[in-house]
Amino acid sequence: MGTLGRAEREAMIEEATVDAYGEDEQRNGLFTMLEQYLDLPFTTTVLGVEVTVRGVGLTPEGRVVALCSRGRVRQSIGILDLPLPIPAPDGAEWIEAYRHWAG
Repeated sequence: MGTLGRAEREAMIEEATVDAYGEDEQRNGLFTMLEQYLDLPFTTTVLGVEVTVRGVGLTPEGRVVALCSRGRVRQSIGILDLPLPIPAPDGAEWIEAYRHWAG
């Protein structure tokens, strides 16, 4: 992460939120870009355990989460807290833009 410059992140945020009014609509715009562009599934390590990120979701409280699994165990992890693998999957720049927006 950290591969995009500030201006690039801000341009992506502008693209995702151009018609959005208020924080909820902005979050939904960024979430839509994550759904559309993040290359899923991918594996990453959370607390020393390899998990598969199978999707992204939006909680009733408005948190963007990564839908993770390991075998039969499923857990949602806030996208702000999700460690990304190196190299990051295609579309991970949208996670970077969302993190910048969430500031």
